[in-house]
Amino acid sequence: MAERKKGFVVAAVVVIALALVPLVVAREYVFSILCMIFLYVTLSQSWNILGGYTGQINVGQAAFFGIGALAARLLWVAGVPFYLSILAGGLSSVILAIIIGLPALKLRGHYFAIGTLAVASIAQITVGNILPGISFLPAQHMATYSLIPRYYVFLIIMVTALAAVYITVNSRIGLGMEATRDDEEAAQMVGVNTFKYKMIAFLISSFFAGLAGGGFAYFNASYYWYLPFTLMWCFEPILIVFIGGVGSFIGPIIGSVCYVLLKELFALTLGEANLLIFGIVFILTILFFPKGIIGLPAKLRQLFRRRGNVVGR
Repeated sequence: MAERKKGFVVAAVVVIALALVPLVVAREYVFSILCMIFLYVTLSQSWNILGGYTGQINVGQAAFFGIGALAARLLWVAGVPFYLSILAGGLSSVILAIIIGLPALKLRGHYFAIGTLAVASIAQITVGNILPGISFLPAQHMATYSLIPRYYVFLIIMVTALAAVYITVNSRIGLGMEATRDDEEAAQMVGVNTFKYKMIAFLISSFFAGLAGGGFAYFNASYYWYLPFTLMWCFEPILIVFIGGVGSFIGPIIGSVCYVLLKELFALTLGEANLLIFGIVFILTILFFPKGIIGLPAKLRQLFRRRGNVVGR
């Protein structure tokens, strides 16, 4: 209990410090980097609650991110307040999850992964054909464009996502999710409604992916309509979660910070080769550090202990 209270205090201090950043920092570049970190934390946590805690590998995250961005952008440009537009983006993703989840969650293992990837690919092709052009903000929005309100929007979305995930995984629902992940058949035999817990995780995951998509639509002055549906939004959250630590609360946060900062560094120094670097990092992480960065201290302690035993002999 004391450790949990200490964790809450640390989290509150970090959130307050982030909220005060615009008062002491004026560089737009810093705001852009922080906004991307907040975005990826939200996306990776939304993937982690389904893939990490429930064991359902969703490779179609782009469909939910994209539909959230599409709904939010259309509503906002039409005159709906941005905060309602972003919320509508999250709800539109939930509706899509209900439509897809009812049949898809009856699939298991790689069949579910392939099914969600197919949904994302179909969504990208469909939106690209229907809306092949670029979405530009109207002049009245461009005249008042500022990164500071976008910064706070992403911060609020991220904090809400983190709070929702933490509360969920530390509740009875979280136990049901973990039981489903560890052994679905055994969980069903003892009376756990695994489909219910998978559906709850899917809805939470899609809602925050949609909110992140709405934030993306609010953040960018212009982009191709199909961009939020591209497959990079499927694979980047998976990469981040595995680098940080699958099925852990802190892992996606650490992974997001490392990913955004290294991606920015590699993009400036290596250009397109940064994609190859991240591919290699992903493979090495899976091979040598399956628990990600969050499991690195335990791995190092284990190695030192083994060396100590060898020396002692």
